[in-house]
Amino acid sequence: MSNVLFCPPTYFDVIDVKNPFMQGASVDKAKARAQWEGVRQAFADAGCGVREIEAVPGLEDMVFAANQTFAAVTPRGEKFIVPSAMRFESRRREVPYFVEYFRKAGYRVIDLALPEGEFLEGGGDLLWNADERFVWAGHGSRSTRGGVARFTQAMALVGVKVVQLELCDPRFYHLDTCLAVLTHESVLIHPAAFTDDALAEIRSRAKRVHEVSEEDALRFTCNGVSVNGRFLVSALTPGLEKILAAEGLQPMPVDTGEFEKSGGSVCCLKQFVP
Repeated sequence: MSNVLFCPPTYFDVIDVKNPFMQGASVDKAKARAQWEGVRQAFADAGCGVREIEAVPGLEDMVFAANQTFAAVTPRGEKFIVPSAMRFESRRREVPYFVEYFRKAGYRVIDLALPEGEFLEGGGDLLWNADERFVWAGHGSRSTRGGVARFTQAMALVGVKVVQLELCDPRFYHLDTCLAVLTHESVLIHPAAFTDDALAEIRSRAKRVHEVSEEDALRFTCNGVSVNGRFLVSALTPGLEKILAAEGLQPMPVDTGEFEKSGGSVCCLKQFVP
């Protein structure tokens, strides 16, 4: 069973523009609550244990629980987190609440102490491969090259390998908007979101690399989550349906339309708790 951490959308709203999706957006808060409940229930139906962290007034993006920390277990079984260094000040204020949550749960805190101007945005840019042999790490719009490099160095000390990937399209500002891990051997990507070197790295690491179009990627198909033989996703397009059938994954469509106005979907709303 996988455990998943959520933050309720009590204070969710679009206040400013942090990515291209947020321009001119207006949130239906009742609909957002219903959609969030649907996502949480979908993970429970997929066999996950569901946990919650309390929402905090004034932190409208805290609902995107993937970003504030990177939580993991070393090969020797030690639980740890790496706190994020968020690019936007409003999101930096979310991080201490997640750090305290994990600290109380017995996780060691590995603080990278990034210098000014370097950023690392947790599970938005840091995704475990399904076999947990390595972490895919994106940098570009949000996490910086220097932030990912410092993360890579810290992970080497605890026995965790990191594969760095450069992103090149601001519409796909986090790795989880353009790459989804499907199985031990396969990933789903929007290739135009990556540099040529990053694409070559992906193809060298994954046995099967499935591509989606720009149209499908902008519907957050790559922000889906593979768990326990299911793939939870906001838009089940014909192309994606064929890919999931080929990989033996059962599609579980969930509506995240209100959160997409803020540039997030299924993967952004959760954090796996190892």
